[in-house]
Parts: sequence; structure tokens; C-alpha cells
Amino acid sequence: MKQLEQKTVCITGGASGLGRAIARRFAAEGARVVIADIQSDVGRMAAAEDGFTFLQHDVADEKCWQRLVHDIEQQHQRLDILVNNAGIVGPAGGVELETTSVETWRRVFAVNVEGVFLGCRSAIPVMKRAGGGSIINIASIAGLLSTPYAVAYGASKAAVRQLTKSVAQHCAQQKLNIRCNSVNPGIVRTQLWNDQALQTARVRGICVEDIVAEAESICPMGDLTRPEDVAAAVCFLASGDSRHVTGTELTVDGGVVNCDTFLMERVSPAGDGRTGR
Repeated sequence: MKQLEQKTVCITGGASGLGRAIARRFAAEGARVVIADIQSDVGRMAAAEDGFTFLQHDVADEKCWQRLVHDIEQQHQRLDILVNNAGIVGPAGGVELETTSVETWRRVFAVNVEGVFLGCRSAIPVMKRAGGGSIINIASIAGLLSTPYAVAYGASKAAVRQLTKSVAQHCAQQKLNIRCNSVNPGIVRTQLWNDQALQTARVRGICVEDIVAEAESICPMGDLTRPEDVAAAVCFLASGDSRHVTGTELTVDGGVVNCDTFLMERVSPAGDGRTGR
């Protein structure tokens, strides 16, 4: 029996990359899937190909969130699951603390942190009306490790981890039957990761294949994390199998974080393959 039959799920940044893989997994489990993305053309194409509902959305815009949850409730009468996946990395290669502009810092935090905050805040009232729900925030191994080449990104993902725990405790203490957890993807080879790797290779004056080989060499399990690996973890946290799991985080990285020899700066771009904005 499909785990998420008759459930309505919204995935931000769901038009491509990791978000689309998550959307496809939810659809395979019987959910009604809404993908929300700032990429209108890509989003419409993905929705047409996979049978999703597409709603254009900017996660950093409070009014967009108000409109999004209203439209979902109008179309599907409920919202059971929210996956806050949309995010940005920032400039690739050669960006360290001294060269990170305030503009870059604020933009990364607006999308990666405020976007998640607004998503959680907007979803809770709708989920309460539906009798409960599950919120899954996509963080990153960059929030577990130092990221000297991408300080804004790493700090933003650490903030997502803490925010997740606070949302989970709030919902539990208020007896809302809403769970909130996070997932830390490892090095996920999406198109965004490929683009970032190409930029990094140019900065370092090496071939992009060398960047890929470096990334694979530091993963104890020997290969990069697949989008489907992350999607499976997200699906578990959304399902009834995780009924008593809240305020926790799942790291899906093939053992990278626990590897003593791992040096994050060896693999710029910033750890995972985030997309959606």
C-alpha cells in the first residue's frame, strides 16, 4: 500500500534537481504533489511531464507564502506535508570571509533561512486545520562542518537545523500533531552541483572531472549521494513510519561527515546540490 495516499505535499524548489527527485518520490507513494518554484517555465514543464500542480513562488517573499498556502488549501482542501527545499549557494570559488559581501550574506540568508521560517510559519495554521502534518527542512552537511569558502551558505544551513528543532518543540508542546525534522544531504550531483563544479574548476585551473574525482574520493562509501537517496529520507520523515520522530535530523552523505580525513574546502561547491531559486 502506498504510504502517502491522499496526502497533499508542497515542495519548494521542486521544479528541478533535488526538489524534483523528492516530488517524484512523493508521487510514487500516492501523494498529491504541488511544486512551488521561482522558475516559472521550468516549473510548468516539470508539472506537465510528471503530473504535478505548479505554483510560482518566491520563498523569500512573505506575501507569496500567504498566496501559496491559500491556493493549496483552495485547490486541495488541505496541506499535509511541506518540504522546504529551495535554497541558494552563493558565488562559487574564491569566496572566503574577507571577500563575502554583505549583499551576498543577506541574499543567502533571505532565501535559505527566512524562506524556511516563512514556510514553517505559513504551513502550521493550514496543517492544524487538516488535523496535523509533517514539515521537512532541507539543511546540509555544510551546516555541520566549517565552510571557509562559503561562510554564508554554511551559516545559513546551521540556522536551518536550529530553527527546525525550535519549530518541532513548539508544535509538540502545543499538541498540534505537527512534526518538524531536517535532512542534511551530502554531496549530491545535481545540475546545480555540476554548474558549481564547472565554475570551481575554472577558478582553480583544473578539469571539472578532477573536481568530481575529489568529491568521490572523500566519500567513505565511494560515490556521491544520489537525489533519490535524499528523497527516500524525506519520504520516511513525511510518512507514518516516523510518527514519533520530531526535532531530529537525518544525514544522508555516505559517511562524509564522520570521516576524519574530510576537508570541506576540497569540494567547493558547497557540499550539496541545492536548487530552486
